Amino acid sequence: MARSEQLWVADITYICVGYDFNYLSLITDAYSKKIIDYHLHTNVSAEGSIKALDMALKSRTRLGSELIHHSDRGTQYCSFEYVLQLRDSDVAISMTEDGEGYENQIAERMNGILKTEFNLNKIFKSHDEAELAVAKSIEAYNTKRPHMSIDFLTPHETHAYEGELQKDGRTIELKSLL
Repeated sequence: MARSEQLWVADITYICVGYDFNYLSLITDAYSKKIIDYHLHTNVSAEGSIKALDMALKSRTRLGSELIHHSDRGTQYCSFEYVLQLRDSDVAISMTEDGEGYENQIAERMNGILKTEFNLNKIFKSHDEAELAVAKSIEAYNTKRPHMSIDFLTPHETHAYEGELQKDGRTIELKSLL
């Protein structure tokens, strides 16, 4: 990959709220590692994933360029509405073969970073409290957390970058998982 908005990866993770779960749908750019958009929903239906996708598509800056959307085979991503939204936006669809986590590594890694480094693995008292924590965490992740894999730039900085990144004088090849 030579730029952002070539490959988006999507996944859902749970957030503990009281004695229940909320579900965080994330769409991440594979090149820049930037969380493009997200939605925290009170149930695991496709609605939360569709809202995240809708917001992500509206934020695109490279309209007209080819974009691939990669996900596991969760019912949210296979739903009629989700697939229709991707097709109507001319986004190519890619899914894991067997739904294995290693086939969607960037998305799975994102879940882990948010939960462990940004403390989203705790139990929140309410949906509103969880929503605020998620928003703050994603903002900090995108704008303040440098990544070794992207030349110690933040995802936000990298998202605007085009071409091969350099690290210690070596070219970093950012390759698709596909």
